[in-house]
Amino acid sequence: MLASVRFPGDLAAATVTLPVRVRDLLPRDLPACAWSGSALHLRHVERELARAAAGEVDYLAVCTPADLPVAIGGVDYGVTEGAGTLWQLAVMPALQACGLGTLLVRAAEQRIRDRGLRTAALAVEEDNPRARALYERLGYVAHGREPDAWDEEGPDGTIRRHETMCLLMRKTLPDVGETPEVRGG
Repeated sequence: MLASVRFPGDLAAATVTLPVRVRDLLPRDLPACAWSGSALHLRHVERELARAAAGEVDYLAVCTPADLPVAIGGVDYGVTEGAGTLWQLAVMPALQACGLGTLLVRAAEQRIRDRGLRTAALAVEEDNPRARALYERLGYVAHGREPDAWDEEGPDGTIRRHETMCLLMRKTLPDVGETPEVRGG
């Protein structure tokens, strides 16, 4: 279902609006998520889906009307006691800055509240100011920093260790019915 199409003066720059929905990411979705990372990354996501089946994490997908994931990310309940930790948040590059990341974070926060928790946490690489700006706009506040590292697969299939410094951020989630304070609209 096409919600709307808007044409500015230049027909080559049309705006198309489509409805999306958030649901659990499923193993059958992984081939359609190649945009989110390498084969190594997708194998890691597949392992996390096994943890989701066990109730240890939630792994979400924002999907188009054709049921294709265009944003994915998880909430891990075992990292910080009393909090849900958002991680592996990704939006299809061609669709970044369209509100999908905000929708994904809000859905993850709702999952955290549904578990009776009031705190959301995340870590963002210090050299990712765009993501940090999104999290700050959504009410996350920095409270520290720590190094992190993970394996990455290069285009030639070689594995290397990526080491980085992350900013730790958290947010107290409003109770159901409270209006969250959002800066910057």
